[in-house]
Order: sequence, then C-alpha cells, then structure tokens
Amino acid sequence: MFYFDEINGKKVLKSTLLDGANHFFTTRGYALSDVVSGELVHPTQTHTSHIEIAQIGKSDYPDTDGMILTNKEQTLYLNFADCTPLIFYDFEKNIAAVSHAGWRGTAGLIAVKTVEKMRNEFGCENIKCAIGPAIGFCCYNVGEDVYRQLMATVKNQDGLAEIRNGDIFVNLKAINKRQLEEAGIKEIDVCPYCTVCNNELFYSYRKENGTKLRHCAVIKL
Repeated sequence: MFYFDEINGKKVLKSTLLDGANHFFTTRGYALSDVVSGELVHPTQTHTSHIEIAQIGKSDYPDTDGMILTNKEQTLYLNFADCTPLIFYDFEKNIAAVSHAGWRGTAGLIAVKTVEKMRNEFGCENIKCAIGPAIGFCCYNVGEDVYRQLMATVKNQDGLAEIRNGDIFVNLKAINKRQLEEAGIKEIDVCPYCTVCNNELFYSYRKENGTKLRHCAVIKL
C-alpha cells in the first residue's frame, strides 16, 4: 500500500512493502539537494534497458535506465514524468535498484533484467518491488506497434489492454507487474496514482505538453 509522508515539509510517496528501506517517490516542486545528504547518483536516461551498478566516485552512466545500489555512501535516484518508476529492494542482502520503464524500457524487459542482474551479480533471492506513480490505464493510449511490442513481453496478457472507441489503451504498470510475476517476484506493490489524472501532485509529459520537469524515485541503503 502506498501512503504520503513528509520530508522537511515536502510531500513524498512511500510503499509499506518497502518500509524499513530509505526510499521515496517525490512530488512536484521537490529539490533532492534540500533533503538528501551524501553523494547523489543519477544516470543519463535514454529509454534503454541497460542497467549499471553504482560505484563510489563515478558520476557518468550514459544510456542507462536501471541502476543497482550496493553501498551506503550514495543515494540513487532516477527521473520520471509518466514513465513507470520501479524501486527494488532485497532486505536480506541490503541491495537496492531503481529502474525507468517507459514503453521502450518495458518492451525491453528492464524490470526483469534488473532482477536478473541483482540475482546473478549479488545472489538476491528475496527481492521486493514498489511500482510508483505513472501514467495509468485510464490515460495511456498507444499505437498498434507499441501495443504488440508490449504484449509480446508477457505470457498472460489478460487485463493488460483494451480498445475504447477504436483506440488501444494499455496498463503500463500492470505489464511491468506481470513481467515481474512471471520472473518469480512475489511481493509487488503498485501505486494507484496516475500522473496524468493527478497532475497537481506529479509531472506528466503528456498532460503538460512535453514538460522537462520531473519527479524522482529515490533509494539509499
């Protein structure tokens, strides 16, 4: 279940599934530098399915849309405005990750690839995932090519798309959840907020005509 909290007077969104982990999703008008101490790590996001491991002292992560955090010195964050944010955490290993899943990242299975890298590199077997605020099933209409690419990523396609007045609508958060379930992840919390419908709380690329402003998914071990 998702709930609102405050950090230094600023509203943030958290998941009860990850309570105990230092995580949050920011809302509008939030400056991370105002509330986060330590080294901030942020990749250059380009809608890939490429994942890197954060390294102390390294700041350049080109064409990277998923990052794994293994140290306590850094704070990891990625930016969003309609795309799906995913925060992963293994409490036993104390290893976390954040991934950016727009339709391209979702079609490229970035959520599953993040899990696989956590498993293969660090032996993570108890990964939990919080899927944050993103464009909802209510508002996300796509073309047939995008629809086909997304549907090809899951075995069970039930309930993930529908046609309304001739337009195809897909549930991007649910597709990522289904991908993770089919990859063996059992504990997943999905945020109910649509960034388009709740534009007063979150930035929306679609609603705001290509805004360059972003909210963040943040994790620190």
